[in-house]
Amino acid sequence: MVLARFAWLAGLVGTAIAATPAEWRSQSIYFMLTDRFARTDGSTTAACDTDERKYCGGTWQGIIDNLDYIQGMGFTAIWITPVTGQLTEETPYGEAYHGYWQQNINALDPNYGTADDLKALAEALHKRDMYLMVDVVANHMGYDGAGADVDYSKFNPFNDAKYFHTYCPVTDYDDDTNAQTCWLGDDNVSLPDLNTESTEVQDIWYDWVGNLVSNYSIDGLRVDTVKHVQKDFWPGYNKAAGVYCVGEVLDGDVDYTCPYQEVMDGVLNYPIYYPLLAAFQSTTGSMTALYNMINTVKSTCKDSTLLGNFLENHDNPRFASVTDDIALAKNAATFTIMTDGIPIVYAGQEQHYSGGEDPANREALWLSGFNTDSELYKLIAKANGARNQAISKGTNYTIYQNYPIYKDDSTIAMRKGFDGGQTITVLTNLGAGGKEYTVSIPDTGFEAGDELTEIVSCATVTVAEGGEVPVPMASGEPRILLPAALLEGSTLCSS
Repeated sequence: MVLARFAWLAGLVGTAIAATPAEWRSQSIYFMLTDRFARTDGSTTAACDTDERKYCGGTWQGIIDNLDYIQGMGFTAIWITPVTGQLTEETPYGEAYHGYWQQNINALDPNYGTADDLKALAEALHKRDMYLMVDVVANHMGYDGAGADVDYSKFNPFNDAKYFHTYCPVTDYDDDTNAQTCWLGDDNVSLPDLNTESTEVQDIWYDWVGNLVSNYSIDGLRVDTVKHVQKDFWPGYNKAAGVYCVGEVLDGDVDYTCPYQEVMDGVLNYPIYYPLLAAFQSTTGSMTALYNMINTVKSTCKDSTLLGNFLENHDNPRFASVTDDIALAKNAATFTIMTDGIPIVYAGQEQHYSGGEDPANREALWLSGFNTDSELYKLIAKANGARNQAISKGTNYTIYQNYPIYKDDSTIAMRKGFDGGQTITVLTNLGAGGKEYTVSIPDTGFEAGDELTEIVSCATVTVAEGGEVPVPMASGEPRILLPAALLEGSTLCSS
């Protein structure tokens, strides 16, 4: 079996589509729960009560029909939730609309569409030079009921207790042994924990993930519950996938999270997420922790340019549930796009959705009417546009590590890139009622007299003596500056 697996991997190398970590650096990802983005019938009024936790009708065809909406914000990739066959019962916690309670890894969830629909989604994306990222779960299966009473015959192909760790509930998430060998979930919905130390389980998973990627032309994987599986499982899984993998390690401790990049291409940047919230969730937030964490992540993680940056996701409360200040939301979103790594925006963030804890943060995007005129939609489009332009016109922009060059009580400035191809991002947490002021940013790498364009306001800024850049701030808006020459061929700030 092992020899066969490696022979199969050798064959995969020649057929895998281009989706290496290096190629993912230049992408920007729009993330959605498939069930909550768009319906095949095109409805923008179909009810979706998040409290009911039921399927609301989102499909892969619905995504295909609304790719213009996504691409209009400058995104070059999408991430969809798991595609595998789920438990079919209505549990005390509702239905498995989110995709994380799988029972049959060799089938697709029919609520989202057919195999041809999923293939058509990949094809539609690739025609636009966009990438498809799919969520996968290797840690567990899903069961309607208590862990002590599981009927293992419900699972395909893991249809026997021998494939699983002996039942015990996770009681200490900080204890790796407990978190990796015991079961998530509870007596209402248990998540039977696969024995990933078993060679047989590993062989099944490694063969499966390679086939999934190949069969559906998948470009990258987001991997769920990575910290709940022993580390030595992941290198083989990542290799078998043959594409960029970014793992969920839900821990803000940089010394705990960064080492996972030794066994997987990237991880979600939770170490940055928490100080990012602290800096922008109020007009009195501190920039210090965020400023310091940028440098800490760079020095601690193997490669900060392969991390996944986010402000919102389906596991954490929406930013607007903490503050409805649109200017603060703009600044925090701009940070995730203009810092090191791969930006990830969660569907609904661009519409300033305000759902709190799960399930409230899993709203149906179609109820926004796919509004392309919202303030955050337009801001995200500008920030992605600036980043995409710097990538296409600059030199090694994606691998030049961002560093903070200025901080005061309410402002932080960052520089990314070099040799006249750099961007300067200036963010403030003064909020929508913020005063007008001009901040002088040092260490920009520009020379006196250089002409820059600030793409949010479309103002022209001239670099002062000593290379300092005077940046006018107003109404709490973020600022993104590019050399005027870098805008050649772009519609950013075109009349």
